[in-house]
Amino acid sequence: MRLPRAVFILLNAGIYLSCCTTTKSTVATSAAVLFDSINYLTPKQVQDGWQLLFDGKSFKGWHKYGGGEVGTAWQIIDGTICLAGTEKNDWQIKDGGDIVADESFENFHLKLEWKISAGGNSGILFLVQEDKRKYQYPYETGPEMQVLDNEKHGDGKILKHRAGDLYDLISCSKESVKPVGEWNKAEIKVRNGKVEFFLNEVSVVNTTLWDEHWLQMIQNSKWKNYPDFAKNRNGFISLQDHGNKVWYRNIMIKRL
Repeated sequence: MRLPRAVFILLNAGIYLSCCTTTKSTVATSAAVLFDSINYLTPKQVQDGWQLLFDGKSFKGWHKYGGGEVGTAWQIIDGTICLAGTEKNDWQIKDGGDIVADESFENFHLKLEWKISAGGNSGILFLVQEDKRKYQYPYETGPEMQVLDNEKHGDGKILKHRAGDLYDLISCSKESVKPVGEWNKAEIKVRNGKVEFFLNEVSVVNTTLWDEHWLQMIQNSKWKNYPDFAKNRNGFISLQDHGNKVWYRNIMIKRL
């Protein structure tokens, strides 16, 4: 039997709409899966000993350096930790300040992603000693992996102050930082005194803590004026407020 032309058109329209609905549903599902994969550990990662330091929804597991709740200038935005305030308090953001993960670590592998604002500066510090009666800021005790807009921030013109550098001690062996507005993958490995930095899966810094070469590097840097800098073998992870907008996500760590 031959179908009337009107029925034929309606049938085809129904098939088309059904396909469109399926496609939209698939796209929406894919987008949801992609969003949910941020700040997420696979079963294999969990089995291998990885733990999330940021759940993507709250500041659980974090506090303000020196104690207390994370300042209100730090916000959870689209699954990221974002320093979003703009009003300054000296060189930092009002109601911001450095933040610290609750747990301390000795031998570890830290992974995270960061994105910096135009002209921005921040840092990832480790082996931090938290005693505000003795140390006003985490940088007085903790080495730092620099987070920076190399193009527009003044530190971009200073060797050992560029993105991925072991701040004021060792420059990156290769330039692997991505432009402002893009996410950078950072890794810090510390094991039995050996330290290695990765930036976007490129090994950029490799050194040894506490040996003669290390002590000499400190004497040739600004850290010579900080007697307890990098002295301890166990300490905290800290994210720096340097007065500029910055985002962090996918923060995970594994004890080694």
